[in-house]
Amino acid sequence: MCYINQDLPFLLTPSLQNNMYSLVTKQLLDREQQSQYNVVIVAKDAGEPSLSSEKTITIDVSDVNDNSPEFSHSPYTFYITENNNPGAAIFSVTARDNDEGSNAVISYMISRDRGENLLTSFLNVNSENGDILALKSFDFEMLKTFQFQVVATDSGAPSLSTNVTVNVFILDQNDNAPVILYPLSSNGSAEGVEEIPRNVNAGHLVTKVRAYDADIGYNGWLLFSLQELTDHSLFALDRYTGQIRTLRSFTETDEAEHKLVILVKDNGNVSLSATATVIVKLVEPKEAFAASDVKSAAKVDEDDNVTFYLMITLGSVSVLFLISIIVLIAMQCSRSTDYISKYLQETNYDGTLCHSIQYRSGDKRYMLVGPRMSIGSTIVPGSHANTLVLPDRRRASEEL
Repeated sequence: MCYINQDLPFLLTPSLQNNMYSLVTKQLLDREQQSQYNVVIVAKDAGEPSLSSEKTITIDVSDVNDNSPEFSHSPYTFYITENNNPGAAIFSVTARDNDEGSNAVISYMISRDRGENLLTSFLNVNSENGDILALKSFDFEMLKTFQFQVVATDSGAPSLSTNVTVNVFILDQNDNAPVILYPLSSNGSAEGVEEIPRNVNAGHLVTKVRAYDADIGYNGWLLFSLQELTDHSLFALDRYTGQIRTLRSFTETDEAEHKLVILVKDNGNVSLSATATVIVKLVEPKEAFAASDVKSAAKVDEDDNVTFYLMITLGSVSVLFLISIIVLIAMQCSRSTDYISKYLQETNYDGTLCHSIQYRSGDKRYMLVGPRMSIGSTIVPGSHANTLVLPDRRRASEEL
């Protein structure tokens, strides 16, 4: 008698010959769970006392390619800083295969679908280790995020593969200096001239320096400061809004012209800046009003042009509306004529319009309404068709 004295996924089955046994599996084997078994077979006779012996058989489970590659993350999310070096690795993806040998050798590639993601043409992957290389430098102001897929394929036969989605977010760098929008002179330099009356009070708004930064967040947060000023007691600058206001009223001893140099600086780690120059001229009130009138006249001209075009548009719409009403009335009249000719025509009708005849009978007045009759037509006595009974207003007034 032969048997296995362990709980293993194997059985001993006797053959047709005496003392011959076959070692067979009793369930599926998975190399990834256990790759080797030590089977102890006991052979025992039936004598008294019985004698026995043991034999250990080592069984190695060979691998088949039944496992696909698995990525360490799904999906991947990476953050890279703009202005990266072209050709350098920016991040890496990793996959593993539970098989062994060639069945576990993985190669990587980027999925490139035609017409779907042109950005993948600027990316490359190391097929052996999964490093992703960027062939161009990214600009946050042009591109903030993109997505693509990486495919991992093993070397088994047949090969198995898995793809993973990679989300890339580009981080901003302080690579844009502030740009002055106002003041801006005709030659493109950030310089402007402002004229204000000499009799303005403290707190008067002289002008506002406008600027923007293409960066975002702290890199695009702008601060304004006075870098150069002829008289610090006259003007103040709001560091957050860029507004320039007077600190006090002007006196006769104050100069007629003042130069202010404003520094606009962003809040990046390495801050970038730009400067604007404002020339403030003090003029007499009449001159200031005249300059104001010129500006107002220019604005009125602009408003008049807008009003002229608006009137043309409204006039065109009104004409189209009137034409539509006339067409509808003509169509309605045409339908009414057809209706009368169809339902009111008689043998004695001469084609003229309807008319009415009033007559009196006793205490009542009657109105006969009908088509105009030709010569020879007669009224049938006693017929009340198309006859209206009218109240006798004279009788009513006499009774009152």
